[in-house]
Amino acid sequence: MNPVVYLDNNATTRVDPAVLEAMLPFFGERYGNPSSMHAFGGSVAAELRRAREAVAQLIAASPEEIVFTSGATESNNTAIHAAIEAFPQKRHLVTSRVEHPAVKNVCERLSRRGYRVTFVPVDGRGLLDLDFLLDHLGPDTAIVSLMWANNETGVIFPIEEIAPLVRSRGILFHTDAVQAAGKLPIDVGRTAVDFLSLSGHKMHGPKGIGVLYIRRGTSFSPLIVGGHQERGRRAGTENTAAIVGLGRAAELARRHLAAGVSERVRRLRDRLERGILERIPRALVNGDPAARLPNTLNVSFEFVEGEAILLLLNEHGICASSGSACTSGSLEPSHVLRAMGVPFTAAHGSIRFSLSRFTTEEEIDRVLEVLPGIIGRLREMSPFWKEDAPACSREFQPV
Repeated sequence: MNPVVYLDNNATTRVDPAVLEAMLPFFGERYGNPSSMHAFGGSVAAELRRAREAVAQLIAASPEEIVFTSGATESNNTAIHAAIEAFPQKRHLVTSRVEHPAVKNVCERLSRRGYRVTFVPVDGRGLLDLDFLLDHLGPDTAIVSLMWANNETGVIFPIEEIAPLVRSRGILFHTDAVQAAGKLPIDVGRTAVDFLSLSGHKMHGPKGIGVLYIRRGTSFSPLIVGGHQERGRRAGTENTAAIVGLGRAAELARRHLAAGVSERVRRLRDRLERGILERIPRALVNGDPAARLPNTLNVSFEFVEGEAILLLLNEHGICASSGSACTSGSLEPSHVLRAMGVPFTAAHGSIRFSLSRFTTEEEIDRVLEVLPGIIGRLREMSPFWKEDAPACSREFQPV
């Protein structure tokens, strides 16, 4: 069953029909191995070159700096492990307290292997503490890994400002740009990053395909070793159909960026935000109002549970996601909201709405029609809800 309203695009996006069309021949008549010497495989290799060029153009890179992977999780793992392989004498890593698990959990695992990891805090709006970051860099630091934009709140980190400061100290810099790609302009030539991760399924491409950008001249050791594919930087027969799809998705993302589609999405997001704040008391927007992705709205509803909101939204055919996760039988707020200091009574009722270029005004209106009644119903059932209870401060205190 297709959802009536899909507002969970930071989790995954629909494959653009043009992307699917580009991929289909490589499941059928164009099945050759691009590494083969014969012309049948060679014609497929030519399509991979075109896809590589398209991805490179999206981030203003050179095609030879693009390595195809199975997804951003592999790209993130590869970048971090490449840094510690390149500098085995350096035993310190720096990341933020709000990173995606594909970075956070890697760093935590390395800490159990004897590496020292510094987690940079954020403030109540989700903004990075830059002074803390710079104060904790040293000669023992192998890599700094910071996301370009947060997947839960949409808060944007000033990567273009941070990267050159890190590199000037002889430290490698990696950014997980999964949520930023296709939504914000990216120019790696001006940004001074050494590694950058992308994912196809977050920008209307297929799942199971990602990219690691490796700046020319950066010391690098592959994570996956075997054949000669990707110039020896990532072994394994290429996922041809997915790579072609990613290339087409990158072309479309670049075109839509130039056409100002992100601004149209931003207007829809702002319309949803205004409507929620006008219709529902005790709703709090999580994340900096300015330094935020144009498609993302994370909002907390005090004294209700996010999972209950999602279940009732789902009954109306509306898909969103929660800012909290159920682990080990107990409800725990997300590590992102905890790092921001979002109060307990609000963190558990956090919902993320994430839009795409396919989102319509009618879908936004549908959410605004349904959501106030859902929140009202759940608050009536809550033993903690009182209209005159002290309201949460919008200036959250990080924990």
